[in-house]
Amino acid sequence: MCTVCGCSDDNVKIDGKSAAGNGGQSHSNEKSEEHHHHDHHHHDHDHDHDHHNDHAHGHSQHGHHHEQHHHDYGKGSAGVSVPGMTQSRLIQVEQDILAKNNAYAAANRTFLANRAILALNLLSSPGSGKTTLLVETIRKLKGQHDVAVIEGDQQTSADAARIRETGAPAVQINTGKGCHLDGHMVGHALQDLSLQNNSILFIENVGNLVCPAAFDLGESYKVVILSVTEGEDKPLKYPDMFAAADLVLLNKIDLLPHLDFQVADAVANMRKVNPAVKVLQVSARSGNGLDQWIEWLKAALAMERVGQAGQKSHVSSAAE
Repeated sequence: MCTVCGCSDDNVKIDGKSAAGNGGQSHSNEKSEEHHHHDHHHHDHDHDHDHHNDHAHGHSQHGHHHEQHHHDYGKGSAGVSVPGMTQSRLIQVEQDILAKNNAYAAANRTFLANRAILALNLLSSPGSGKTTLLVETIRKLKGQHDVAVIEGDQQTSADAARIRETGAPAVQINTGKGCHLDGHMVGHALQDLSLQNNSILFIENVGNLVCPAAFDLGESYKVVILSVTEGEDKPLKYPDMFAAADLVLLNKIDLLPHLDFQVADAVANMRKVNPAVKVLQVSARSGNGLDQWIEWLKAALAMERVGQAGQKSHVSSAAE
């Protein structure tokens, strides 16, 4: 169990099957070679993924004094505080967790790159319209490019069912108490997908603007979806997520006439934490901006095909 947020993988399931029940077989020879030294059950580690658990109870030991005590438990060198653990120990735990995750992610990335598969990590808060946008994207790509989806949710397979209705193959990962996908889970899901070379893989992460930012899945790009119903301040409240973004899709712009949301302010806030971030304004409902999004995807896929996935700036011409 995670010492910081309580995140646990005890109930992780992939298409209804326990992720721990497949004997730890990797989805490729590359992964097997790279991961043979890792324990298959590495998820019982203490995930330390930048959760700011502010246990600011504000009481003294005696509990009867009414002075205001302004405790900031995120100001230590680790950025968080956990009872019974020193800041140096927390830092070491986080480094160990991320190192293990990054090894799995690197193997995923090699597996995908060898097949010229464009993998996108889709990140957002719950209710941003991420799945609806994904469904409309798949429909626009139909007949042009092969698409597959890894769907991440704590519970239910409803979103994977929606994806499958489009004709695209989808694998559902239910994280149970886990608040994000990680490289190990995605590696297992890749085993269950018949991925075509030169295709696009969408990884729809668990709805959460905090934890998923720290965990590499082996994707080519992180795409953050922010809806106009969420407020212009979200990039400042959740800077790690927007700092990690390669592209932000500002969704539900069809609602702008009914809201006080200021697009310019939202974009300015994004660029305060990520000056180079690219932004596209879209609406899954009206279709506005989707052609530019599809253009961006095609440019990114073309870069995968020529083995230049690392040169992300070359696919930015379709965005602001």
